[in-house]
Amino acid sequence: MARGTRKTAVLKLGGVGALAALLFAGGLQLASAGENNRPATTAAAQTVNCPTVRDKLPAIPAAASAQVERELANLDQEIARQNERLARQAVRPEGGPAFIDNAILGPLRSKRVAVLDRIEIAFNRIGAPRPDLDALAACSLNAPGVPSAVNGGAGQNASGQNGNAGGQNGNAGGQNGNNGGQNGNAAGPARTVNCPRVALPAVPAAAAGQVQAELATLDKQIAEANARLAQLAVRPEGGPAFIDNAILGPLRSKRVAALDRIEIAFNRVGAQRPNLDALATCGLN
Repeated sequence: MARGTRKTAVLKLGGVGALAALLFAGGLQLASAGENNRPATTAAAQTVNCPTVRDKLPAIPAAASAQVERELANLDQEIARQNERLARQAVRPEGGPAFIDNAILGPLRSKRVAVLDRIEIAFNRIGAPRPDLDALAACSLNAPGVPSAVNGGAGQNASGQNGNAGGQNGNAGGQNGNNGGQNGNAAGPARTVNCPRVALPAVPAAAAGQVQAELATLDKQIAEANARLAQLAVRPEGGPAFIDNAILGPLRSKRVAALDRIEIAFNRVGAQRPNLDALATCGLN
């Protein structure tokens, strides 16, 4: 009789242990599912909030125009680069509480100090009064979903090329830093790339982080192409087809890849895949 009681107790304990094991395993599965579904709760990324520079400059002497335009394009390129990093940070956070200050805003300020100094020197070199741009170096952060202001030419929208995609912020850096002069004249302003705006349907929450990161990538590509065009205005190179072969062609290839990743982000969460193929090709302003 005692032996039967002990056997029953062992079976009961075994049952409790099995149930605990099942619950523990289920808890691990739930925790794992929550971790894998992190993008579903990813909020819109913040963007850098840097003072605009073009509107703070005095009249730019013709002899300094090309150099100043190139540096304004460099400022916008750096804004786009850091916005891309912030977008990826929203999807895959890294570092501690001070990471953004130490790894993004601090280095961005140092780079802006150098660029602003070159703008001042461009004025000073030709005998014009040197502007004081020191106060324009430091940047902060915009609220999530607010695009960065950039140094586009007069009449251009200060927001990024892909600033709104189904309610998600696309960050800044597109269609910026120069106006529509002819390329190849060292004394004239540089041209800029003219890329289609990426208008998307409502972005599913589960795809928001990835889509936002790719929109930031598109804007970074535009800013890099504009910086290259600004350099050409100072130091022309290549023949008549150089811009097509060295700037617009590679830009199209990079956009095809980024747009494809956006389509895949929709498709991966079961949403209808948008057709963005027609938005890959850019021209010149």
